[in-house]
Amino acid sequence: MSKVLLEVANLKKYFPIHTGVLSVNKSYVKAVDDLSFKVREGETLGIVGESGCGKSTTGRTIMRLIEPTEGSIKFDGIELSTLSKKEMRNTRRDIQMVFQDPYASLNPRHSVEKILEEPLIVHGIGSSVERKRKVHELLEIVGLSVHHAKRYPHQFSGGQRQRVGIARALMTNPKLIIADEPVSALDVSIQSQVLNLMQKLQEDLRLTYIFISHDLGVVRHISDKVGVMYLGRMVELADSESLYREPLHPYTQALLSAVPIPDPEFNREQILLKGDIPSPSNPPTGCSFHSRCPYVMDKCKIEIPKFVEVQSGHSVACHLYNEPQQ
Repeated sequence: MSKVLLEVANLKKYFPIHTGVLSVNKSYVKAVDDLSFKVREGETLGIVGESGCGKSTTGRTIMRLIEPTEGSIKFDGIELSTLSKKEMRNTRRDIQMVFQDPYASLNPRHSVEKILEEPLIVHGIGSSVERKRKVHELLEIVGLSVHHAKRYPHQFSGGQRQRVGIARALMTNPKLIIADEPVSALDVSIQSQVLNLMQKLQEDLRLTYIFISHDLGVVRHISDKVGVMYLGRMVELADSESLYREPLHPYTQALLSAVPIPDPEFNREQILLKGDIPSPSNPPTGCSFHSRCPYVMDKCKIEIPKFVEVQSGHSVACHLYNEPQQ
């Protein structure tokens, strides 16, 4: 079994809410609330959930693009949460990110060559000739050509821009890439091309991915393990096959029941959740899902369920599985 590359333990990110003329802090938005998971070398962890559940905040907090409120982020044996800004900048050579909007994440005033060369300049890698050679090599690897190097972001299609974003993430030979909704803005045919590219690069370069998405079909295609988030918490974590075959948490069951199946003769009962999604600034007491759960018990309204392993490699946070077996 490969070694653990990333270990996140009890991670929290709270954003203060300031009110009044004096900007008094009265409460917090609990975007990420006590999150723990591990990612091994060479595997892909998919993180799924509704919009606003804290998926993107998790990725940005691991990168320390936003600072964590509490918790541990251990990458390749190094505790990231205590590093200085200079130390963290050096560490980012090994952790890169592919952003959701490929156009907004690329500087429109710079050519592709300059965009791709910049990470090498920041980290002092190679001479000018070597950097340009690396740029041309990466363009070929991601399915573009050397002739694209002098073009600007607005001269590319959405899929091509995302390929540029992937090439930029690969420039420093990272160990971990955090992909935040990398195909959600693309057409379905282009999505498959980008996903296949990411999988090929993972095999060729031994990459490790955290793949963030709201699309369960896409996550199933690319992920080895899948974590389901709800209101800042991880409610279920399992290998991809187990989770899709036998989801345990009621929220995961509802999400999977909504995934369309391309078979007109297959009828699957869709689970419709009642009630509104609670606000992360005022989450429910006890289990955060209890206000929408069809199996809610009195205990759910009071006590936060423990995140426990109920099957080999399959963990869930639900009182249905925290209860002692009769």
